[in-house]
Amino acid sequence: MYRYRLYVPATDFADTGLRPELLSALSELGYEEPTDIQAETLPPLMAGRDMLGQAATGTGKTAAFALPMLNNLGRASKRRVLTGLVLVPTRELALQVGEAFVRYGKHLDARFVTVYGGAPVRQQIEALKRGVDIVVATPGRALDLIERGSLNLSQVRTVVLDEADEMLDMGFIDEIEAILKHTPDDRQTVLFSATLPARIGALARRHLTDPLRITVARSGDADALAKRVRQIGYQVSRAHKPVALVRILDAHDPTSGIIFCRTRGGVDGLTDRLTARGYQAEALHGGLTQDQRDRVMGRLRANTTELLVATDVAARGLDVEHLTHVINYDLPASTESYVHRIGRVGRAGRDGVAISLVEPRERRMQTDIERLIGRPLEMEQVPTLATIEQARLQRTRDEIDQLLNADDSRTQLNAMKGILSDLDVDHDITDVALAALTIVHRQLAGPDVEGNDEQFVAVERPAKSGSTKRDRGPSSHKKGGPVAVLFISSGRRAGVTPADLVGALTGEAGLRGKDISDITVHDRYSLVEVPSDRAKAVVTAMRGTSIRGRKATIRLDRGHRARM
Repeated sequence: MYRYRLYVPATDFADTGLRPELLSALSELGYEEPTDIQAETLPPLMAGRDMLGQAATGTGKTAAFALPMLNNLGRASKRRVLTGLVLVPTRELALQVGEAFVRYGKHLDARFVTVYGGAPVRQQIEALKRGVDIVVATPGRALDLIERGSLNLSQVRTVVLDEADEMLDMGFIDEIEAILKHTPDDRQTVLFSATLPARIGALARRHLTDPLRITVARSGDADALAKRVRQIGYQVSRAHKPVALVRILDAHDPTSGIIFCRTRGGVDGLTDRLTARGYQAEALHGGLTQDQRDRVMGRLRANTTELLVATDVAARGLDVEHLTHVINYDLPASTESYVHRIGRVGRAGRDGVAISLVEPRERRMQTDIERLIGRPLEMEQVPTLATIEQARLQRTRDEIDQLLNADDSRTQLNAMKGILSDLDVDHDITDVALAALTIVHRQLAGPDVEGNDEQFVAVERPAKSGSTKRDRGPSSHKKGGPVAVLFISSGRRAGVTPADLVGALTGEAGLRGKDISDITVHDRYSLVEVPSDRAKAVVTAMRGTSIRGRKATIRLDRGHRARM
């Protein structure tokens, strides 16, 4: 039977009793106060209690177990003694956890070694021979080193099983059991897991002694993510998902994203399709060798790959600084996995976008997800051909604007003066500029958009139960007459909000707040519904208008018909 909270949660790192060296490192890293999981776990772990902790990715659990282990290290001595062992499921997570120990323990005279499969074992053996205080390891390599006599766990005081549910999913239970047999019976054992299925409870009962069970409430995780991650849904039939995904990617233009599929076959098939469309896409799943995985991750971190198509198991533990989008091409099997996935773009205060393709048969899962996050997904229509073309034109405009505003713009532009002078002899200078823009736009736009709009209109309109939009105006109820959709070439990246659009439309075009139906602000553009009989007059009135200090192009969005 598990005992619950017996310790007062820490509200400040200074209140935890951490060593000055650790407090100094945390201050230098910009850590101001503990996260929920850290506040709950630091006091009991520093006191030596066994613990079963549940927390989703991105909540700060690495520091939650690393700081107590570092704090409880003995003072510096000439002879290194291994007193701490952290087991993790993947090489990527091992490297990240190992790096975290180095950052937090930078002011301590301590040595850390990270060992994992797929790397030369001799180098790892040599590192262990030089002496080590804490080892971070994958189970297979740890057991291999134990059997070689290179990893001595006889004096280990603390063992941490991180991402325990994933280690069990990957079949590491036998290795874990064998490793723990080589550790002292009176060790401190800490088990962290994003989910707590029955087999995790069984593992805890076998190896934890009178553990505290600490759970960071799922609603708290979901609320925290909701503040940092915009969560969008598209209702799409399975047959139309490949075409819909390409349209969504064209409209959102992610800098770097992870696309989740359920199976290896799904990952490979989708990667091939995206690559054929000109995307820099890479596959990541359990069928790849370690060298292949390393190369894929290296290209993603170097920003030479823009899309990673992966299964849940393969992507566990990945953290990429520039990640902007997570796309659930296939919805996960559980709501906890959904939070785990989207947390990859909500870490360390970074913002991001999570997109889910919801099949009609998955509405129950959609409802469960919405209940967990405490709000509906922002259900949107699959982008139309016209909307995508407008977004592409806006990207072309942005590229040109960026060049004109660059510090060395004059140097770059002067190189083209000779060509411009030659063309000016035989052609109108405006036509020359338009021809140049056309060439640039073709190069930036990419392949033609697949499919037709009709396949996404009837069956795949957003479900009413989840159709609340994030960026609605002050009067978002439907009016009795037909409405038209206006395309406005300014969006979230320009700092535009629904209030800005309402202010511009009412101030410049004479509309009233109640005349404006839905407002949807995208990254690079916005869509606004106005009465169809006034749409042309609004476009005329808004010509030359600036929104947030930037001139915006406003036109009818022909991809959306006037509707009742």
